[in-house]
Amino acid sequence: MPDPVVINGRFLIQPFSGVQRYACEIVRALDRRPDAGERYLLVTPRGARPLSLTHIPTRVVGGGGGHVWEQTALAWAARGRRLLSLCGAGPVFHPRQWVVIHDAAVFRRPAHFRPGYALAHRLLDRQLARHARLATVSRFSRQELAATLHLDPANIAIAPNGADHLNAVTPDTTVIGALGLTDRPYFVVLGNLAPNKNIDTVLRAMDQTPDPALRLVLVGSRPSAVANGRPTPPDPRVIQAGRRSDAEVVALLRRARGLVFASLYEGFGIPPLEALAQGCPVIASDIDATREVCGDAALYFPPTDDAALAHHIRTLMAGPDPARREAGLRRANAYDWAASAAILDDWLSTTWR
Repeated sequence: MPDPVVINGRFLIQPFSGVQRYACEIVRALDRRPDAGERYLLVTPRGARPLSLTHIPTRVVGGGGGHVWEQTALAWAARGRRLLSLCGAGPVFHPRQWVVIHDAAVFRRPAHFRPGYALAHRLLDRQLARHARLATVSRFSRQELAATLHLDPANIAIAPNGADHLNAVTPDTTVIGALGLTDRPYFVVLGNLAPNKNIDTVLRAMDQTPDPALRLVLVGSRPSAVANGRPTPPDPRVIQAGRRSDAEVVALLRRARGLVFASLYEGFGIPPLEALAQGCPVIASDIDATREVCGDAALYFPPTDDAALAHHIRTLMAGPDPARREAGLRRANAYDWAASAAILDDWLSTTWR
């Protein structure tokens, strides 16, 4: 049997967002594949979060944990072996590397990032496009990466996100009372509060929905080290809930009138899929990635049209739509972490042996 594929474990020291969720769930799904313990090795920096794998061994390699660790310590640990990087970065000159780049936002929406971050990742993506095999998470993202990196889209694999990671979670309903939501209608915004998430449009829509009992729950952190942005203005009906556990998120989604996903640009967007999997209605910005993921299961609005968003909020306030709920569950069931891990597993096995 050839040497195991090295998995880049830098994601285990990074702030947790959708990209890190992807990496965690893909590695857990790879861990359940046949002979995973012989075929994969997870290499992490010191201080990494544990991932609780059953079969894939973990090796801790020192030397920091950021880009320098990736380009030096990880590159040295993976020398002569295949390397899988799941979060859009990796050693640029590694000769046999597979990299998942989730979107082309640093090219298409550079103003949403701190200038140094955007520039560094544009340069990194271009180098990886020259030296590595690429995958991404949606057909839309594949077209975007092909256009910005001057690649043939047929050479970019697609291994989507899943939503089944929340299916076995027992909801922690204490969060409902802790946030003052008992007997109140509320909507959830889920994800980091970066400028791309378009929270200003959601707040303007709330201004057009004057019900004093209504609440908007913002779940997530503000990634100040990566993104530009400004604080969310105070509003007595807006609850800034910060980061929450999966158990709390499940409880919030199952009781919510809906999830609002107002992003201006996404390569995929996990929160709408997570909401649909929990039977929670979704109001989503009408962009290509959310259309691809949600299909006919969501209500859509032009991303900066707060009046259209407010109309959909009032629609969901009026009562549930069982047919759309069933459509959402079917849509979510089409996305599965095990299936995506199988795509990557096959991709690794059939290219650059």
